[in-house]
Amino acid sequence: MAEHSSIHFDISERKILLRFLDIASVLSLLYFMDAFFDFDYFKINLENWQWTAVLAVYLSVFGSVFELYDLQKASKFESIVQNIIITCFVIVLLYLLTPFFTPTLPVNRLQIVYFYLSINAALFIWRYAYITLISATRFFKRVILIGNASDIDEMVMTLQKSDPNYKVVGFINTSSVAYISKKFKDLIEVEVASIESTVTQHSISEIVVAAPAAGKITASLYNKLILLLEKGTPIRSYTDVYESITHRIPIQHVDKDFYLHFPFSRSNQNKLYLFCRRILDVLFSILGLTLGFLLFPIILVGNFWANRGPLFYSHIRVGINGKEFRIYKLRSMVRNAEKDGPQYADALDTRVTKFGRFLRKSRLDEIPQFINVIKGDMSVIGPRPERPFFVKEYSNDLPFYEVRHLIRPGITGWAQVNARYGSSEQDSLEKLQYDLFYMKHRSLALDINILIKTLSTVIFYRGQ
Repeated sequence: MAEHSSIHFDISERKILLRFLDIASVLSLLYFMDAFFDFDYFKINLENWQWTAVLAVYLSVFGSVFELYDLQKASKFESIVQNIIITCFVIVLLYLLTPFFTPTLPVNRLQIVYFYLSINAALFIWRYAYITLISATRFFKRVILIGNASDIDEMVMTLQKSDPNYKVVGFINTSSVAYISKKFKDLIEVEVASIESTVTQHSISEIVVAAPAAGKITASLYNKLILLLEKGTPIRSYTDVYESITHRIPIQHVDKDFYLHFPFSRSNQNKLYLFCRRILDVLFSILGLTLGFLLFPIILVGNFWANRGPLFYSHIRVGINGKEFRIYKLRSMVRNAEKDGPQYADALDTRVTKFGRFLRKSRLDEIPQFINVIKGDMSVIGPRPERPFFVKEYSNDLPFYEVRHLIRPGITGWAQVNARYGSSEQDSLEKLQYDLFYMKHRSLALDINILIKTLSTVIFYRGQ
């Protein structure tokens, strides 16, 4: 049997660890360079403390923009090589361009090259150590799942896909139907009588209960869980674990107890927060429209040669409180793209022109929507507004879909920066889960996170 450790790191702990040790490793190597080599561009001391502070801020901010703290990518060395190189390049470039807070340019320009290479080396060494040691199997969070046999595969797949360090070791079947799976043959079916020994033998970190009906958990299992709880084994509900790992609301498992699991964020009624949001919406809209004006000649030429038709198009969307409004965009599809009625758009939609694909990937097609933001129909951040035809369809098929209309729709949002392209009802369910998570946890910190992820989407050319 493989060696297991009783130590594990939650998602938030790993992200904090990555940020802290990214900064610590870079500063340690730069201190070493200053102490043992002829390197005098960057010195760590109290007199010039702002040099260190600015470098730490740049590393944290641009590490987020270039996805150094995406745990899926952070667990694979080949996934972060390019991101580390780009992050270090941008950090050094901006560091050189902020001379009031950073060292003056050295006489020997090679010092800048040494500075850049040192930051790269520090991050590569530490990240390799993270993947080899902390992200290794021995530190996985090992759990036992309690639920119906028919739901086990879906739940295991969701949890382990969302968190690479999350390992479902076994399960207790609460239904009378036997568990048969081709995907997870290594799962242990745990008997109620042996659950204590299994927890000890496999270094189980927590038990996740996914049985919605109380009648599905027997009295003997309840007693065993209480005994384990008294001994210090954490026991959590599947909806709680799902939300903390995926950052989505599992509405398909919440059923009629939705409002017990989905209290609205206080920010939705916080007048100061909403006022500040409105000010920022207007400021971002002015910046966005200014950028659009500067790029207008290029867009106009591209549209003339590749799109051959109107530059703009508009149609009706559903906004706050179900009120309909007209949205504006740069045209990215062929003319009369929906002559046969409303259709889903997918990632490889043949109706999208070559220039239109560029507009979508770069998110430039959404610049005119800043007009909607200034008018008050939309916000910069919020659930994506849908067309009345699809709203009616989704409202009938997806539980709690109308809830997303309680706040202003946005140009970007938690669903847009996390979910895949919405080309099916299943994709729409996933987006709805993200939208409801945003409404539940809405805050300035989450808004900033969305803006950073949106910037990453634009930089990595992942627009939809």
